[in-house]
Amino acid sequence: MLRRFFLGGCLIAWVFGAAPARAQAPGWPVQPVRLVIGFAAGGPTDIVARSFAEHAAKGLGQPMIVDNKPGANTIIAAEAVANAADAHTLLLAATNHTMIPALYSGRVKFDALKSFKPVCMLASAPTVLVVGPSLGARTLAEFVQKAKASPLAITYASPGIGSSVHFAGEVFARQAGVKLTHIPYKGAAPAVADVMAGQVDASFATLGSVLPMIRSGKLTALAIASSQRSAQLPGVPTFDEAGVKGYAADAWYGLLAPAAAPEAVVKLLQREALAYAASAAGSEKLRSLGMVPQPLCGEAFANQMAREVATYSQVAKELNLKAD
Repeated sequence: MLRRFFLGGCLIAWVFGAAPARAQAPGWPVQPVRLVIGFAAGGPTDIVARSFAEHAAKGLGQPMIVDNKPGANTIIAAEAVANAADAHTLLLAATNHTMIPALYSGRVKFDALKSFKPVCMLASAPTVLVVGPSLGARTLAEFVQKAKASPLAITYASPGIGSSVHFAGEVFARQAGVKLTHIPYKGAAPAVADVMAGQVDASFATLGSVLPMIRSGKLTALAIASSQRSAQLPGVPTFDEAGVKGYAADAWYGLLAPAAAPEAVVKLLQREALAYAASAAGSEKLRSLGMVPQPLCGEAFANQMAREVATYSQVAKELNLKAD
């Protein structure tokens, strides 16, 4: 049996009323801080990184410079931080960081968990199961019923083999007790376009990327893969509410430091992360991207990452899935 698929399912208590204290860690930072991301400029990870960097620079008293290192499914960026000399180099990671062990086992020069010290998750982006008008399913129950009646007949599109959407679909199929056919594309945009055109039946997409199509009626949202409903689509149930218990597939964006980062530095960065999530500017920026502030720090963040690595590795093993 697969473990429950928790992405963003854990919460920590935190206080919104007052900004956290900005106590300095002794001797740090003594130079600009480099925030590395594994994506090109302009995407959601880049926007989150630049928004957080602008906020954190004020509290740290040093510039925080975003360094885009796209390529190799974020491995180039992660390796740069894993090998960094000190905590002046950080990583703004996304969900696919915990997929690296499943897809590249034995082929990377770092450990996705042990080579980093989790600071805080900053935000999560709800994932939604969407279908095109031609499928004729208006609820998750109808979707599951159709899938059970005709195994492998229902198709779902993803941005590619081993993508977060691919994993989300496979884990859903296992937990719902259905068999779907995966159709990989070279990118999210053509995948969603073909769902709207009726060439593919469904897809699992971040809410922000498909919200306009849902509101215009070009796509139908069947369920939100979060622990609670989205304020932007209050009429759409969670998977739990719709009958697939324990399924969640939020995308997340979080801050990681090199494994050797001093605890005092990590705590200082956690204060900045909490202050950012609690700030009006930070919250507004995240919500404009279809995300929600979700400060999950330290051990809680580490535990979530470990659960994801275990789940993705099991799915990849069952599918005999390896990245090229």
